[in-house]
Amino acid sequence: MLTDTDYMARALALAERGRGRTSPNPMVGAVVVDRDGVVVGRGAHEFAGGPHAEIHALSDAGTHARGATLYCTLEPCSHVGRTGPCAPAVAEAGIARIVVATGDPNPLVNGAGLDMLRARGLAVTTGLLGAEARALNAPFFSVMTRRRPFVTMKIALSADHRIATRAGVRTPLTGSAANRLVHRDRAEVDAIAVGSGTILADDPALTARGAFRHRPLARIVFDTRLRVPPAARLLSTLSAGPVIIVSSRSAVDTGDERAGQLVAAGAEILAVEREAPLVDALERLASKGISSVIVEGGVALHRAFWDAGLVDRVQIYRTPHRLGPEALEWLPFQLPGLGPITIRQLGADTLVEAYVHGAD
Repeated sequence: MLTDTDYMARALALAERGRGRTSPNPMVGAVVVDRDGVVVGRGAHEFAGGPHAEIHALSDAGTHARGATLYCTLEPCSHVGRTGPCAPAVAEAGIARIVVATGDPNPLVNGAGLDMLRARGLAVTTGLLGAEARALNAPFFSVMTRRRPFVTMKIALSADHRIATRAGVRTPLTGSAANRLVHRDRAEVDAIAVGSGTILADDPALTARGAFRHRPLARIVFDTRLRVPPAARLLSTLSAGPVIIVSSRSAVDTGDERAGQLVAAGAEILAVEREAPLVDALERLASKGISSVIVEGGVALHRAFWDAGLVDRVQIYRTPHRLGPEALEWLPFQLPGLGPITIRQLGADTLVEAYVHGAD
C-alpha cells in the first residue's frame, strides 16, 4: 500500500517537468488521490504564466477530486498574479485533505494559502519531503528569503589545482561528457556570469549549445573598468538573450564614450554602488526576474563572490590533466566543512558538487 511519502515523491517527480521553464516561478507538482488510494489527477506547473500544478491536477481529476487528498510540493497560492489563486480552487473542488511539502515564502502567500484551506474545513498536513521540495526550488527560495539569485560557482580544475597554462590564455580542460552537462546546466539557469578578464582572454559566446533552452539566457559580465570591447562575440548573440555589463558608477560616469559604444552594440549597463557592489548587483538582477546564476570565472570574480558570502553551491570539474607549477592556480579552496557533497564521474572527469548554505 502506498504512503503519503510515496504520493509526495510522485508530485516531486511531476514538478521536474517545469525545469528550465518556470523561472522566476517555482517548479511545482501535484497529485490527487481518491479514498481508495488511486491517483485520479496529476499536474505540474510547466511554464511561467501558465496554469499552476494544482489547477492541472484538479482538472485531470474532475469530479473524482471530491473527498480526495491533494499532494502538492508547494503551498497553494492565495493571491492573484498572472493566474488566479489556487487555494480557493482547491477548496471548491471538494478536496478533503491536503498534504503540502513546504510553505511558500512569497510574502504574498507565506501561510495565507494554508490558513485559507483550514478555514474552509480541509485537513492540512505540512513538511513531508520538505527539504527535497526546497532544494528543488532553491533559486525561488533564495530570491524570496535573501532577495538575490541562487549563485553557483563553477570551475574546471586540473589535477594540480590549475585553471590555465597562464593568465589570459584559454585552456580547455574538460572532456565531452562534462561539457554536455555544463551546457545542460546553462540551458536551465537564468544567467551566466563572468569577469571581463574571461571575455578578453576567451571571447566566449556564453550560450547553451547542444541542449534546448526554452527561455532567453542572460549573460552577465562584471567589468568595473568597462574593458569589454563592443565587438565581443557575446554581443553578436543577442538573440540568445540579453547581455548585462555590471560596472561601477564611477566607471560609467567617467567612461561615457565606452559605455555608449557598448549600449550601441546591444549591451545593458548596470551601474552599481561602491558599497557592497555584488550584493547591489544581485538584488537588482533578482528584480529583473533572474533567480539563478552560474558564475563561471575567473579567479578574481570567484574570490569576490566567495569572500562576500554570496556562493550557494560549488561545482568543481576535476580533470586528469596536469598543467605544471607555472600555470595559473585557482583559489586555495577546501571542500571539507561545506554542506552535502556529491561526486559524479563524467568520462575521465569528476564533478564534485557541494552546497555552502545547505541544499535548502
